[in-house]
Amino acid sequence: MKKRIYLSYDQCNLCNVCIEKCPFDAMEMKGGKIEINENCRFCMACVKACPNKAIIVEEEEEEKKPPVDLSAYSGIWFFAEQREGKLASISFELLGAALKMKETLGQEVAAALFGDKVEPLAADLISRGADKVYLIEDPSLGDFREEPYTAAMVHLIQKYKPNIVLASATMMGRSFIPSVAAKIKTGLTADCTGIAIDPETKLLHQTRPTFGGNLMAKIVCRYHRPQMATIRPKIMDEAKPIPGAHGMIVRETLPAESLLSRLILHKKEKMENVVDLNEAEIIISGGRGMGEAKNFALIRQFADCLGAAVGASRAAVDSGWMPYPHQVGQTGKTVKPKIYIACGISGAIQHLAGMQTSDMIIAINKDPEAPIFRVANLGIVGDLFEIIPPLIEKLKEK
Repeated sequence: MKKRIYLSYDQCNLCNVCIEKCPFDAMEMKGGKIEINENCRFCMACVKACPNKAIIVEEEEEEKKPPVDLSAYSGIWFFAEQREGKLASISFELLGAALKMKETLGQEVAAALFGDKVEPLAADLISRGADKVYLIEDPSLGDFREEPYTAAMVHLIQKYKPNIVLASATMMGRSFIPSVAAKIKTGLTADCTGIAIDPETKLLHQTRPTFGGNLMAKIVCRYHRPQMATIRPKIMDEAKPIPGAHGMIVRETLPAESLLSRLILHKKEKMENVVDLNEAEIIISGGRGMGEAKNFALIRQFADCLGAAVGASRAAVDSGWMPYPHQVGQTGKTVKPKIYIACGISGAIQHLAGMQTSDMIIAINKDPEAPIFRVANLGIVGDLFEIIPPLIEKLKEK
């Protein structure tokens, strides 16, 4: 709101009280009347001091005008993330979300695909419903680097003007998509747990946790385009193959000015017994009921027997028992494994938001009233330190 301040000369009796009280010398006598000059900071000292209520403050609604022609932007895009020549599952999740938006907006769905010799991947995206794939192939795009990936996406957006651009809230998406938004001067909602099109305004509603996960914020981008968001993996269902689907591949080249650096060596560190939570089919998580950090060795043993990943609740992470990358929940990772085993986790709403779409949920907890049992497919009431060791022994026998 824009403020306007002025004097009502019918009420002003030139008592000069406002001139004396103004700390910024914004009130002055001119031509036999008091005027307000450019020094005014709207501190309201004059308003409070005026005995005749002669100083009026009004709020005016500012008419906001979009800095760009919004009608020039059309299309629902997503960044098709690939690693070592293989599409990540989040790419199909984003495609599924884009296809749902298409039902409301009626705009085409397109993927932005970058890499070196990755054209065969375009056919997989088209077979699942993508109308177009904007393809940029270059040796410098073979391994992910923020600089050329940013240049490639900015080039495509400036040339084709999409209405919406979605990307994953993975390491890759978190790294370069904010740079893209900054360069094209638009808004970005990061780490969304939900997206939808408002049927009336046709704006993208972007939902994400805030204040430590205690509140959910709904964000819209009214006056800039494209509307951009990064989405947590495992929030949405993957797009399925569509018989007879067809689409178009649009080939573009990487802008030459983006090649300001080159990769000299790429060395992949070998990490044993580590499973990505976003990709894991089985996850075993521990919570406050684990008691202390050393007891997570039991969870790791259990996970090793099943080839599972190890997760943790926020309470366990906040206590320093497990590092943050293992945290499952609204303020951690959202997962969707085939089997999720919650050990000593009560089931706070923030944790449930990160795992309740799992295909099968098994809960082990001493408290029969624990909220986790409300979402569990199978609940075991008892002491996890008495239940898990025999299960490990049985699994080792197998």
